[in-house]
Amino acid sequence: MPWSGEETFLGFARAVRAAGMPVTAHRERTFLAAVAAVGAGDRAGVYWAGRAALTTSAADIGPYDAVFTSWFGGTPLDTVTTREAPRANVVQASLGDSEGGGESEDEDPVRAVASPSEVLRHRDVADLSVDDRARLRQLFATLRPRPPNRPARRMNPARRGRVDGPATLRAQLRRMGEPGPVHHRRRRTQPRRVVLLVDVSGSMSAYADALLRLAHRVVRASPRTTEVFTMGTRLTHVTRALRERDPDRALLAAGEMVPDWSGGTRLGEALGAFLDRWGRRGMARRAVVVVFSDGWERDGTEVLAEQMGRLQRLAHRVVWVNPHRGKAGYEPVQAGIVAALPHCDDFVAGHSMATFEELLDVLARA
Repeated sequence: MPWSGEETFLGFARAVRAAGMPVTAHRERTFLAAVAAVGAGDRAGVYWAGRAALTTSAADIGPYDAVFTSWFGGTPLDTVTTREAPRANVVQASLGDSEGGGESEDEDPVRAVASPSEVLRHRDVADLSVDDRARLRQLFATLRPRPPNRPARRMNPARRGRVDGPATLRAQLRRMGEPGPVHHRRRRTQPRRVVLLVDVSGSMSAYADALLRLAHRVVRASPRTTEVFTMGTRLTHVTRALRERDPDRALLAAGEMVPDWSGGTRLGEALGAFLDRWGRRGMARRAVVVVFSDGWERDGTEVLAEQMGRLQRLAHRVVWVNPHRGKAGYEPVQAGIVAALPHCDDFVAGHSMATFEELLDVLARA
């Protein structure tokens, strides 16, 4: 039975995301475009379009197959998956009749080939080889962080908005009382402070380099309103080191300041130190605070829950970034995450360049 309606396929993409796969809005749009190209009535074409656009690794195929069969029903899935799969990184689709008329002799298929950089964007940084890590460092230069804004006290002239009575009256006085246009004003905006707390303990060592490079990009975009700390067995303020223009030199300078690389984790104690020394003095007040951590806590989670509650009451928004959040089968059942989540406004993934870009969008909208 042929299927139709964009809502059906959009709902399927979101069901795949609910099954634990990192399906972004960009991948949803790619899937819908691929379905339009192969034809909504071609079950096998829809399957391969979704598999190419919505999965990222071999571990995703099993859950994807289960969602596909549950969502669309019909023929058992093995009749689809036993056919020859497309070549790696190649999606081939006909632009012929969407009702399944097939490909004409004079019509060539459209072949979309994913570039090596695009493939690298979606790979877990912890699994990269030395050469891939070197290429990934070059991709960080393409990130364009946008600082979040907040309303300022001062007002600016504007074409629409609140009526500016004094400006309107002054203009009429200059015209000797003759009526004229009404002046308006609008509240200014200014960059909101962003605080990045990066876990550099042993469980996060595979991601620490990439996360600090991301922090370097955010600092370079807004050096006056961004602060960076590392957390392990102690808290270290590394903002000054990350203001260095060259990212390699910046990370080297930060590494020399941090005494507890790949050590234990005392998240609750580190958060308490941040709030006691810097947070109450204004750094965290009405700021966007981002915690990069997998949630492993060396001490009890009661302290972590208490400090996260303090942080939420001070900050404008609290974002928790977990590298395991975007992996298939992940569930937030770890004690540290369970203690922290009630006090977070956003819980996002942070294991690949694509998820870093999504995080920057979250920051820009905060």
